[in-house]
Order: sequence, then structure tokens, then C-alpha cells
Amino acid sequence: MAHVLVVDDDPDILSLVQLQLGHAGHTTRGAPSGPQALATIEADGPPDVAILDIRMPGMSGYELLDELRARGYRELPVIFLSARAEPADINRSTARAYLTKPYVLSDLLREIEDATRS
Repeated sequence: MAHVLVVDDDPDILSLVQLQLGHAGHTTRGAPSGPQALATIEADGPPDVAILDIRMPGMSGYELLDELRARGYRELPVIFLSARAEPADINRSTARAYLTKPYVLSDLLREIEDATRS
């Protein structure tokens, strides 16, 4: 099973995703913002997979992904999980996968599995 970092500024979504992934056997860490996610990674090391919301105050998911890459985490698989479903948002993504909210848990679990096998 994977060690997953979940980053979302909505505490309900953050808790729900962590709970569901935990029930599926994954270990999770949560962060409510980009800067806190970076601090968590620096303190505890990188996860196997990161799940990022896009629309967050202070640092968007896009900016967080850019910062992760700039800090040398180029191989870290990232899955965007966002309410933004516009083609421009999806096409702008350089993440491994882009899932929209509300999400289908089986799709998220499949993406995590695929990311950890690559």
C-alpha cells in the first residue's frame, strides 16, 4: 500500500479522502495548504503519491507542483483532485492524473495504484 500526502484547504474533503484511503489500506498525511505540505515533506520525507487540490488560498495546486519539482521531487507522482473541470484547467495540468470532485473512489484508488507501480 502507498504512503499518500493529501493537500486540500477544505477540512471536510481532506478528512474524507484520508479516511477513505485509510480504509483502503493506504497510509496518509494531510495538509491544508501548499506551504504546510512542503513543510511536511521536508520534515518527514516525500510520500509515494501526492493528491493536490488546485484552488487553495496562498499557493495553488499548480504552484505547489511547480515548487515540488523545483525542490527536486521530479519523480513524485501527483494526482490533482479538483472541482475545476474546465478543459483549460485539465490541459494546463502536468500532473500524472486529473480527477474532478465529486470523485469516484475507485478511480482515485486506481490512479494511486498505477502511480505506485510506475
